[in-house]
Amino acid sequence: MASILVILVAGLAISSITKAFAADPGTQGQPSQSCQQVFPSGTFTPQGFNTSGFNHATTVYAGSQPQNSNNPKSVSQYDVACFQTSQH
Repeated sequence: MASILVILVAGLAISSITKAFAADPGTQGQPSQSCQQVFPSGTFTPQGFNTSGFNHATTVYAGSQPQNSNNPKSVSQYDVACFQTSQH
């Protein structure tokens, strides 16, 4: 019983620590961050970034014109992820 309690307490502590280190854009609206700026082509580029398929996707997902013409508050998860990555 005590070991289960220790595991639960450790899990809660770890989950609250990771939330503390997650970057928040801190502003309303689009994060305005490009993944191409965060991951330039090279050795440390994640697989799939800066490929022709990825570059095409950036023109058709939420946050790209003209897809968000009717909704200026549309935010892509990629924009938020790239913002958070750029902070580390």
